[in-house]
Amino acid sequence: MKQFEKDHNVNTNKSEHLGLENARRIDELVDLVEKHTRTERHLEQHSDISSPEQIEHSKEVQREREHQMKNLKNIIAYGQHESDNDLENLEKNYHYSQGYLSHNQENMSEQDVERAMEKQEHRKDQMKFLK
Repeated sequence: MKQFEKDHNVNTNKSEHLGLENARRIDELVDLVEKHTRTERHLEQHSDISSPEQIEHSKEVQREREHQMKNLKNIIAYGQHESDNDLENLEKNYHYSQGYLSHNQENMSEQDVERAMEKQEHRKDQMKFLK
């Protein structure tokens, strides 16, 4: 009987954990949809005063958000990532983070810059390992 109680508690904990993860994912999905909508509206209303570089960057960010939204929907609905290609994901994260750092480094705290650089080094190491 004790083994059953132990197994039941483990399953309950896993279920609760999965529920919390999915709740977090849904919150993240809602946040992404809201950001996507605001950016689309901004592009429609202000594309005449934005530079071509800013517009292209916004469109690139929008494509990434769309990919993230699709991935989150797949995880919530089917329990799996859209693409389990770790190397491709690492490369995307690496390049996106490099762009972010190059544009925002002067506005970040020294500690945040150091942490971001450490993450980038870790991503480089992982990419080398996966290639």
